[in-house]
Amino acid sequence: MDWKTEIETASARIEGKTVVTPVMRSDALWSREIELKLEQLQHTGSFKARGAFNSLMAMDVPEGGVVAASGGNHGAAVGFAAKSLGYPAHIFVPEMAGPAKIAVIERSGADLTVVPGEYADALDMAKRYEEERGACQVHAYDAPLTVAGQGTLLREWEQQGLEADTVLIAVGGGGLIAGALAWAQGARKIVAVEPMSCNALTAALKAGGPVDVPVSGVAANALGARRIGQICYDLAAAQGITAVEVPDGAIVEAQRSLWQAHRQLVEPAGACALAALQWGAYVPEPGERVAVLVCGANPAPDPL
Repeated sequence: MDWKTEIETASARIEGKTVVTPVMRSDALWSREIELKLEQLQHTGSFKARGAFNSLMAMDVPEGGVVAASGGNHGAAVGFAAKSLGYPAHIFVPEMAGPAKIAVIERSGADLTVVPGEYADALDMAKRYEEERGACQVHAYDAPLTVAGQGTLLREWEQQGLEADTVLIAVGGGGLIAGALAWAQGARKIVAVEPMSCNALTAALKAGGPVDVPVSGVAANALGARRIGQICYDLAAAQGITAVEVPDGAIVEAQRSLWQAHRQLVEPAGACALAALQWGAYVPEPGERVAVLVCGANPAPDPL
């Protein structure tokens, strides 16, 4: 696939539908200055709106409408995009999504079903709904249109003057980092950061292909994919990606430091990439310029 062309097309397609999120530099979060992109300021509080809009605007949506399974953020984004484009949507989320993310989905106007278990259980129910109702499914991470939409983020960041040699990105199912890898094509080093308690990409790289992993921890309702997407795995393996893991305590500390230093309120998944620097899971070379993607702003419980 010509990913560059797909991402350029996605960028033109969703222009005006998504927020051009701000970037900044900080010397208050780590021992050296780092670049940040504040993607948690995107519609519904995460990067997911990019893939949702790209998917729905490229599809022929049937009378059965749209269906999606989500840990929370993807469902909110699909619900938001569907409503803005005039399509009915039904979202399936696991109980572990938590009340804050469930509330965001409810506010999007989509129909909602809360499923016992985790993301994989919600996905099973969404697939059944798709077959029974004739709806079209927007996959959270393992679909070309989703990946191309997420790839617009790194393209946008480069247009905003990104200078870093290395970009740290949190990984759940792999749609976001797949988009970054697809756009960068090796021109920048992309580092994958996962919680130790849900590490689907790390496990896949060790096993030589996607495998099921147990899911738990503070970031599980955003990064808790049981199995990494095939698209992500293929791109990561082909480019020899560096993948690191961080403990829950480091994620919470990074979450706290973003608030204390810059009054950026993010969920644990949104702080995961920063945790890799602060905890030392990723140690840059002297002079290596580093950037961190802050990707989600729906903490539980909702502070307001």
